[in-house]
Amino acid sequence: MFAIVKTGGKQYRVAVGDQITVERLEGDVGAEVALSDVLALGGEAPKVGTPTVHGASVTAKIVQQPRGAKVIVFKKKRRKNYRRKRGHRQELTVLKIQEISAGA
Repeated sequence: MFAIVKTGGKQYRVAVGDQITVERLEGDVGAEVALSDVLALGGEAPKVGTPTVHGASVTAKIVQQPRGAKVIVFKKKRRKNYRRKRGHRQELTVLKIQEISAGA
């Protein structure tokens, strides 16, 4: 069985035992998180939500709270002596999927 969940404005296809990296979620390492925005369930009897599957949820455990690689944002306007250099590191959360619940 697999599920398509939405978190951080993105969609992820997950199955039990998968590890995914999503945008930062609140919680400590080892804590359990419930993802309730389940857009679809797949398997023997697939379900597609409108927009979400009612009562379905995915339970995951927080494995890490790392930061992503640095992205350099450089802006320039030629001949105007305008240059701006800025770095950005996205805060991430690594989740391990524990359970997929179809609900009622």
